[in-house]
Amino acid sequence: MEYKEYGSKNNEIIILLHGGGLSWWNYMDEIELLEDKFHIIIPILDGHSGSDTNFTSIENNALEIINFVNENYNGKVKFIGGLSLGGQILLEILSKNPNICEFAIVESALAIPMNFTYKMIEPIFNLSYCLISKRWFSKLQFKSLKLKSSLFDLYYEDTCKIKKDNLIAFMKSNSSYEVKDTLSHTRAKILVLVGSKERSIMKKSATRIANLIPNSELEVLQGYYHGDISINHAVNYVERVKRLVR
Repeated sequence: MEYKEYGSKNNEIIILLHGGGLSWWNYMDEIELLEDKFHIIIPILDGHSGSDTNFTSIENNALEIINFVNENYNGKVKFIGGLSLGGQILLEILSKNPNICEFAIVESALAIPMNFTYKMIEPIFNLSYCLISKRWFSKLQFKSLKLKSSLFDLYYEDTCKIKKDNLIAFMKSNSSYEVKDTLSHTRAKILVLVGSKERSIMKKSATRIANLIPNSELEVLQGYYHGDISINHAVNYVERVKRLVR
């Protein structure tokens, strides 16, 4: 796993875990707003553009990050945030190591398996993968994700570099992930975020996550889509980070 780092290493450590198919630029604006007060670490998740390892599982990504924190930061950081696939990896990290951070934000994380979607991922991407490098197709995909237009070139460049096997692997892991009961052991104070315009299964997942974690708060973001706050509204995301940490 590769790691991008920003801000002084003398500052408190925060880790941000990007969404599936995205990269460090998921948190581009947050970096600018936070790097004066924190040392920011953004792992490039396995199987993504810029990573050095194929994607195997959410569980293995979680273990890699736990080992990184153990080896470099004595097993604990101030804050971890994760979006979607990154949010699922964060849940797995917290399930495996309840003391790894003091605060966390879990954003738009699926915690209930989608069995039909899981079965359809491989045949769909076997048929459509050849279109990913087509700019017109990428624009359609980009529009469906509700990302701000300034990110398109980064999105297109990185999407073209993701191998089909990796794309299928992390999409299947995302759709089949089920939150572990050991998540209830975490001692971190956690904010669970979900957009009001997300699918009902995402809202049910957010409720399930919040119910499992003793020291948690669930916030439904009115008018927001999947991943909207960290990608498109960095100021609002950073406000919540600072409020938690304070």
